[in-house]
Amino acid sequence: MTKREEYEQRAEQLLMPVIQENGFELVDVEYVKEAGTRYLRAYIDKEGGITIDDCELVSRAFGQLLDAEDFIEESYVLEVSSPGLGRPLKKEKDFVRSIGKDVEVKLFKPLSKEKKEKDFLGTLKSYDGAFVTIVQESGEELTLERSAIALIRLAFVW
Repeated sequence: MTKREEYEQRAEQLLMPVIQENGFELVDVEYVKEAGTRYLRAYIDKEGGITIDDCELVSRAFGQLLDAEDFIEESYVLEVSSPGLGRPLKKEKDFVRSIGKDVEVKLFKPLSKEKKEKDFLGTLKSYDGAFVTIVQESGEELTLERSAIALIRLAFVW
């Protein structure tokens, strides 16, 4: 397990009681480095959407727990926020909740030499842990290996 994975896992364990106590859903925890600064981010949600007050409540409680445990060696910025509209599908429950909805899919590399396309749009038909099936606008079904997908998220339809 990498240090990043360890930090994310421990942070999630610390955060879960706060999340459950307040009736929220923990969407994701990530520990990343961007432009030389490290961030510990927690994405939370609830039915009807998250408010700034919700984020503040979780941030204060989570921050106190992190200070008490002090397991992250480097300095970092703590952020607690809503996953937003462009929320990626990462966990099994994200996929299950999104079946029947339009998704954007970006692959790491094209499907083949003939088909250079890496970006797809369609309706999520199924997910079984290893494969994702979408139905494109043309009606064509496309089944993709989960490991080949760089990003999958709910699509914005303007």
